[in-house]
This record gives sequence, structure tokens and C-alpha cells, in this order.
Amino acid sequence: MAQTPDRCAGSGDLRLINGRIHTMDARDTVVAEVTMQAGKITSVGAQTVNVDPCTRTIDLQGKTAIPGLIDNHNHIVLLGIRPGYDTRLETASSIADVQAAIRTRAVGVPAGAFITAMGGWNQVQFAEKRLPTLAELDAAAPNRPVLVFQAFTGPAATNTLGRQFLASKGVAVSDTGAIAANAPSVAALNALRSVQTFEDKKRGTLDAMKYAASMGLTTNVDMGAFIPPGAENMQESFASDGLATADPFTMYDAFVALHREGKMSTRLRVFFLSMDTRPDVPMLADRLRNTFRDSGDDFLRISGIGEFASVWPLFGQVTPPANYETALQLVAKQGWAFQQHSLSLAEDQLTAATFEKVNAVTPIADLRWSVAHVPRINLETLNRFKNIGAAIAVHPYEYLAGAVGSGPPLRTIVDSGIRVGAGSDSAQISTLNPWTILSYMVTGKNAAGVLINDGQQVSRAEALRMYTSANGWFLKEESKIGSIESGKLGDIVVLNDDYFNPTAVPDDKIKAIKPAMTILGGNVVYAAQ
Repeated sequence: MAQTPDRCAGSGDLRLINGRIHTMDARDTVVAEVTMQAGKITSVGAQTVNVDPCTRTIDLQGKTAIPGLIDNHNHIVLLGIRPGYDTRLETASSIADVQAAIRTRAVGVPAGAFITAMGGWNQVQFAEKRLPTLAELDAAAPNRPVLVFQAFTGPAATNTLGRQFLASKGVAVSDTGAIAANAPSVAALNALRSVQTFEDKKRGTLDAMKYAASMGLTTNVDMGAFIPPGAENMQESFASDGLATADPFTMYDAFVALHREGKMSTRLRVFFLSMDTRPDVPMLADRLRNTFRDSGDDFLRISGIGEFASVWPLFGQVTPPANYETALQLVAKQGWAFQQHSLSLAEDQLTAATFEKVNAVTPIADLRWSVAHVPRINLETLNRFKNIGAAIAVHPYEYLAGAVGSGPPLRTIVDSGIRVGAGSDSAQISTLNPWTILSYMVTGKNAAGVLINDGQQVSRAEALRMYTSANGWFLKEESKIGSIESGKLGDIVVLNDDYFNPTAVPDDKIKAIKPAMTILGGNVVYAAQ
């Protein structure tokens, strides 16, 4: 006899009581209870409400709760489809920590499957300032192949079983398990890709969302994958090019499949990246012609163009791309949101000048345009962006390996009065864990505890607002996400400690905060064991 489906399963009906719930609304209201019905917030504070019989009540027992965190610029899609069983090393401070993380991850990993740690860490964060050796990785996982891989192109390290597999694929690995950066490390990455299936990519994407939810992230804004200059008309090159890291036409397939299966545990917002070299920007033009702007639903939505719309001067002298203004004029004319990568003051100034030219033709104030990263931006350039209605998206990736004076100038940005939100730029050069980024924003200290951004720190409330209520604007969703208010989506994070209490959580302990529970649309998607 067929069982009757549980009418209440996934209902999104939930009531939180006896908490210290920071709504992050315009008045910084703090309440004791919140009710969600069918995935949306229906009451905030002690109010009489009609609740569905399915409504579950959770007593927070005084715990602190905040809105679901929003990362306004990351690469979670790449994280999900990178091969292997991912292990996050974002908070590891020693080789022993690396070994412990790998040892824990090994539980339940099928025989022969690689345990990987691809991006989101840097060897300088370890006390030893080096990669683990083959022997150290063997000690952590003697019965599973392991590959730890720094950033986009290495260096990397492997253990005995990993070395055997990689050697069979022609990859150069030293006797101590070291794999040199660039071509050798990219070859190792591609060797793992060669045996990866689409089901593997779906499983990896589920794992990426699971990790994000465990960190309190309920919305990830993905910014695509780097495209080698001139490759926009060579789709066949994407599968094997280590720098591209993914085919921009198929990289979203795992997320789309999971969305169709109802398995999204975090929200995804997509910004399409293109790096055309041709004057007629063919890849960008095709995107705009063949994609419905703002299409999707509350779980998966197409939200903008970025972090590139044309070829860009990534390193060295900043030479304005000949097709940059053409690309941006097209983006503006079609009414899309846009975010531009920038790592130097010269890039900031180039972006500001081009935004101003576009704004003279098509006003951008209502289009939600922004410049990203900005580690070197100055007040004069900030005011240029502010005057045309553009915003700043800060991503303090310097937390992992930054030196003194790394930036970004957070205090200057906030005090300028420009609109500003935050994210991570993870998961290759930065940590997806928002608590490490929030810690850096408040303390100015990198992963090694060195003060590198003195004088540019912001308050705890300012930092958290950049990760919550400020970020809805970039997506044209400020009425839906970012704060705990009636009518908004029921995305809430219950913390294991009080972020707002410096006595309970000193500044240097902010990075150790973890969610006790993450709620997405009124459903618990993560609960600490």
C-alpha cells in the first residue's frame, strides 16, 4: 500500500522563539521571535499570527540569529565541478590541521576516489609555510589518493596513491609528492578531470552548497570562469585549458540539474562572464541575445554580467581594451546589472571613466553596476563612482596571504558614503568561509594574525551589514533578501556564539564563529551535530 506523502515536508513553516534575533533592518531591530510561513517571513517580534498546522517551533534558548549571509562575488560553480571529494582547508593553520581535515574527509569516500583540496587556501597560512609532503599526506589518508592544489594553477602535492595515478597520466611528481606550479599542476588537474563524470560534478556541487550552508551562506553570487584571450570562438578548447577552468557554456549544468531535482540548499545568482577580444564582442552579444534578463526563480536566477565583459588588463601596465566601452554600452542598453573586476587604482580609474561614458548615454543608477575587489581605490575615484550611482563590491581575499598595506581601504570606502557590499572572491584565491572575511574586515589581521590593514577596519555591525542587507541591491532583490522583515524570504542563521558581544567573542575569535543552524526559505538546511 502506497504511503501518504507528508504534507508538511519542506513546507517552509517555522517559528523561532526565545532568541536574540538581529534583523539588520534599517533600524537595527533586535527581536525574540520570528515566524515563517511557506518560506517567507510573516511576523517579526511577538505578534499574534495565524500559523499553518505544519509550523514547527524551535526554541533558540537565547542564541543569536542573523539574516542569511549573501556573498556578492564568488565562484562556487567552479568549486562544485572541480574533481574529487573536496576538503576545505580555509581555517587550517598547520600541516597537522591539514592532516586532520583530510583524515575526517576520508570517512565515507569510496575506494580509489581522490580526496582533493582545490583552492581557498595558501601555504603561507600554515605555520610551516609550505605544502604537506607525500609522507604527511600518506599519514592522513593511507588508503585514498590525495591532491592538495593551491589557487588556479598550483603548486600542488599528492600522496603515494595519488602519485601512482598521476604518473600513469604522465604528470611529473617529485619523490616527496610535490607538483610544480603552472603546467605540471594543470596537468594533474586535467588528469582528475579525465575520469570525472557528470554525476561526480553533481555530487561535488551538492558538497559545495552543503559547505556554504554550514558557514551560514544562503545566497551565492557566482561570477563565472576565466576565459583565455581569443578563446571566445573556440569552445572545444575549454575542456582542456587549465586557465579556463570550465566551459562557460556548460559549467552551470550540474547546478541546473540539481535545481530541477529540488536539491538546492543555497540560492545561486549567476553573472555571465565573457572576455571577448573582437571589436564586436560576439560572446557577450550572444549572451544578451539568447538569455532572458533576470530569468529564474528564488533558488536559481540569472542576475547580471561580470566580472568581465571584455578582455581585461589583468597584470602589469593597464592598457584600455579597445572594445571595453562597446561591451559596456551594450550591457547598459539591454538593462543588465554589471560588476567589473579591478585590482589596481589604474583599473579603478579606467572603469570609472568608462562607466561615466556609458552613463552619459544610458543612465546606470538603476542598473546596479559596481566595481569589484578594489584593494587600492582612493577617495577621488570612489566619489566618481558614487556620483553616477555605481557601487563598490569589496572582497578581502588578502586575509589568506596579504602583506602589510594589502587593503582594501574599507574605512575609507564606508566613510565615503558610497553603497558597498561584501563577498569573498572564493573559492580559488580566497576563503568561502565568511567568518574569516568578516574577521579581517573588523581586525585588519590576515590568517597568520599579522596586522596588515591597520586604520581601515570597520565595526562588526558595518561588516555584517555588507554581507547581509547591503547585498540585495546588487541583485535587484533588496525587497526579498538580506534582512529579517515581513514579506522577505525566510533565510536565517542561528550562531553558536554572539557575534555582537566583544566580551563573549573577542575580535581575534570572530573567525571561529560557526552557525548552529542555517535556515533557507523556512527549512533547516544545516544543523550542527
